[in-house]
Amino acid sequence: MLDPIILIPAAINGLTMGAVYALVALGLTLIYGVLHIINFAHGSLLMVALYAAFFLYRLLGIDPYLAIVVLVPVFFAAGYALQRSVIGTSGQGRDQNVLLITLGVSIVLENAALYFFSADTKTIDTSYSLEVVDLGVALVPLPRLIGFVAALVLAAVLWALIARTDLGRAIRAVAKEPHGATHVGVDVNHVFAMSFGIGTACLGAAACLLLPMFYVSPHVGNVFVLIAFTVVVLGGMGSFVGALIGGLLIGLTESLGGLLFGEAAGQLGIFLIFIAVLLFRPTGLFGSRLA
Repeated sequence: MLDPIILIPAAINGLTMGAVYALVALGLTLIYGVLHIINFAHGSLLMVALYAAFFLYRLLGIDPYLAIVVLVPVFFAAGYALQRSVIGTSGQGRDQNVLLITLGVSIVLENAALYFFSADTKTIDTSYSLEVVDLGVALVPLPRLIGFVAALVLAAVLWALIARTDLGRAIRAVAKEPHGATHVGVDVNHVFAMSFGIGTACLGAAACLLLPMFYVSPHVGNVFVLIAFTVVVLGGMGSFVGALIGGLLIGLTESLGGLLFGEAAGQLGIFLIFIAVLLFRPTGLFGSRLA
């Protein structure tokens, strides 16, 4: 049995990383909850967002946390345009077409990044990269703590948008009954594109929170998209609360599993949870509703 002096910091670090996982998964669960599609390009879009944050810092000196105000609207617009002009048009309402299109977008983005930026990993060094905060029970790296708090705040903003605004009501209506929403005057195609844009904007925010404590490479999206799918399935396809709690649980599993059994075993624990949920509770912890 490990000493609590070791376990508590590991658990806190797992929760801080899990909040960022949840933010990535929130965008994925919103897209699935409304469009009912699996977006295979989610990880590659996160990779592009990480490169965007990286070059904003390297070329213009914009701090990654400040870059949120730039990248969130830019990636919202990119996601809106991608769904409206490529996915929505070429998919023709067929799930298999959409799966192939998003997979194709992922392949194009990843290979373009390999061509322009090579396969080398890149990191940034900020004045606060190595700073820690004493919480009394553990020393937590400042970037992880900022990422944790910011991810929870952004998750709350997203929930308020969906639960309290006219756009949110339209999104929930389309998620439950798109044909009925059309009959009451909702522009379903616009709502589809808005949902995809918001989901992609979440990646812009997540990239800014990740960059001070992570690396960027053409393949980095693969690391997060598998975890995001696990979080979405664990929490319940389409559930915001489930995605948030699922992200925290996955972060905790990864950290404690890595501490107890080694880093590789920590990653293995994530996918064992994924398989167990599919076998014993395929609807996830919180069902499959957009809430």
